[in-house]
Amino acid sequence: MAIELKPSQALRLLHDVSLGLVQQDRGGGDAPAPDFTLRQIAVLLTIYLEPPPHTVRGLAAKLIVTKPVITRALDALGKQELLSRRRDDVDKRNVIVQRTVKGALYLEELGDLVVAKGRALS
Repeated sequence: MAIELKPSQALRLLHDVSLGLVQQDRGGGDAPAPDFTLRQIAVLLTIYLEPPPHTVRGLAAKLIVTKPVITRALDALGKQELLSRRRDDVDKRNVIVQRTVKGALYLEELGDLVVAKGRALS
C-alpha cells in the first residue's frame, strides 16, 4: 500500500518522529533514553528489516561507509543490547551481527511512533 505525501508532509513526519525519539523516555527511571545518530538508526533498521546474515563488511558496503564507522555504530547499539556480535564459525575474519529481543521491541516501539505521527499528519 503506497502512501502519498507531499514533500512538506514527509519532512514534517521526519521532524515529528525525530522529536518524538528525543522526547521519549525509553530508559525508564533515572536512566536517560538512548540518543542514537541517524547512521546508528540506519544500521539498526538494516539489521532488522533486511534478511540476515549481517556482517560488519556487508553493512559497510550497504551503507557506503568504512568498517570502523560500522564498528562504532555497533558499539553504541550493542551497549544498549539492541544487537549482539559473534565471530563467524566458518570464517573467523567475519563478525556476524545478530538481532536481540530488546532490539526487536525497540523497533516495534519506533514503528508505533512512526504510525502515530503519520496519523497525526492527516
